Amino acid sequence: MKGQVWARFLALACLALFLGRTFHKSWNISESDFPNYFTGAVLVKHGEPLVKYYDWTWFQRQMNFAGIEKQLGTYIPQTPLAMLPLLPVAGFPVQTARRAWLSFNLGLLVGGVWLLSRVTNFRIEYVVLLLFAGYGTLQSNFFLGQYYVFLFFLLTLTVYCLQHKQSALSGALCGVAFALKLYGAPFLVYFVARRNWKAVAGFVGALVCGIGIAVAMFGWGDVHYYAARILPRALEGEVIDPYNSRNETVATLLRRLFVLEPELNPEPLWNAPATFFFLRPFASALILFVTLVGLAGERPGTERRDFAWFMIAIVLLSANTASYTFILMLLPISLLLVDAKAAERVWLVVAYFALCFPLRPSWSAVFPKLWVLLAVFVVAGWPYLRSARPALVMAAVGVAAVLSGVDARRHILGYAAEPGQRFERMAVRKDAIFSGAPAVSKAGLIYQSIGRDRYVLRWVHNGVDEELVFEGHAFLPVAPSADGPVYFELVSHGRSMTMAFDPGTRRTAPGVPVGSVSQTTDSGANHSVTSWDGRWVALEREQGGPRQIWVRNMASGAERQLTAGNCNSGSPAWELDSRAIVFASDCGRGIGLPALYRAEIAGP
Repeated sequence: MKGQVWARFLALACLALFLGRTFHKSWNISESDFPNYFTGAVLVKHGEPLVKYYDWTWFQRQMNFAGIEKQLGTYIPQTPLAMLPLLPVAGFPVQTARRAWLSFNLGLLVGGVWLLSRVTNFRIEYVVLLLFAGYGTLQSNFFLGQYYVFLFFLLTLTVYCLQHKQSALSGALCGVAFALKLYGAPFLVYFVARRNWKAVAGFVGALVCGIGIAVAMFGWGDVHYYAARILPRALEGEVIDPYNSRNETVATLLRRLFVLEPELNPEPLWNAPATFFFLRPFASALILFVTLVGLAGERPGTERRDFAWFMIAIVLLSANTASYTFILMLLPISLLLVDAKAAERVWLVVAYFALCFPLRPSWSAVFPKLWVLLAVFVVAGWPYLRSARPALVMAAVGVAAVLSGVDARRHILGYAAEPGQRFERMAVRKDAIFSGAPAVSKAGLIYQSIGRDRYVLRWVHNGVDEELVFEGHAFLPVAPSADGPVYFELVSHGRSMTMAFDPGTRRTAPGVPVGSVSQTTDSGANHSVTSWDGRWVALEREQGGPRQIWVRNMASGAERQLTAGNCNSGSPAWELDSRAIVFASDCGRGIGLPALYRAEIAGP
């Protein structure tokens, strides 16, 4: 009894600390991840097409129009419906909407803790203490206004429904989680493996409804664009900086070990892309297949333990993780604690604390949380693996190897055709995640880049790559003439203006571009540019796949495709002698985060 009193006192103290510090500070923070979702909801209100959401430049402009200043953002790799829960607050000022979202999340957190207490039969104060053992991930979710408390609630409610024999509803909840954030997708396989057909029906029904809502909101073409162009690369981890060790996933670890990228990963352990292309799908398939084989055998555990192990596998398979992701681990850790012995309970609590503890950026170089997560997966699944038939395990390994070999061959062929293997790299800078929209004049090369808190221009001249910072976001430079100023778009305080930068005087003033160069307002739109001597045209095209650059000979009309690969290339700009173009490509990088290349088109 005395222990319960102390536990209750500590739980109340932790709650008071959270409300007095983390929640209060979150209430007043303006810069966070929340504007990404909020801007998406605002754009739905305005009827904007979904395909534009996935263009970094366009989306950043819309963030500014929505009242979000000096903060970088993107909608990649969100699903078409990720913004749906924010639609009710899309008409409010961003800070008011954020506070409403935080209040909603606080309610979800309380509800999730209550549900978890009911599912595990632990007293609420003990669940609260476990929650605050992972204080780092809880703090991160509220500081950033993230989505994962919502997901935690949905998945906890799923387990509650399973325990109360409401299988169809549990499947529907996973379908909703899939439609919003993809995390629910693998549970369809879980329900099939368990032959829970009511849950399968609920999942499929919710997914069909979700697709129907997305099509009604955006049209089939935009939904297909997401499914065909964004989703596959997102599942492979090609979002934001796919080499950043703070994204502690299997794909990021393998990419850092085996893939050279001059700016984002200049010193891999061994530059062996073919090894990466095989190991990445092999590791994912092996984790999934071994988990399914273990669950298909004689189950040594309860349904709670089955669900917990599978959910750990899902987090381990995730292509993107961050500090806020690990609040999801509260659910499987709690479920495992129910039947765990004393030593295992200590291990599980310590592991949860380690996963949620905020690390210094330098520590992430060795992927500590990935190894902890892998250890939790092995420890939780050991009874299943020990009881599984060796023949089935070997079969799973063989199937994973075959499928990975086929997938690797496809990726190797695409990789060989990418600009990085065929053309000269330009303006290489360590850790540069965005170098696009090049403009060429006698003053040098000017291109769009990302600075600390805004989009900037960079100017390459006389062997120097200089940053040009303006009061707002600087987008899409263009040089209509070799001698004149460089024009660009400046977005600030909800307004878009055309500005002229004179490299000779270094002065910037409002201006309207003139000349023969045809330039679009967004980097993702198709456009063409004619060479300075009038002999060639470089065009962007999307022919049922990624955007590529084509070149046309004006005299003969003959065309040829210049770029290839399962990635986007565009924004061509002619060098002054009309023999080569400088262009941007996101191959081998995050979706829509390009680097610059130079391609020779014609000889003397």
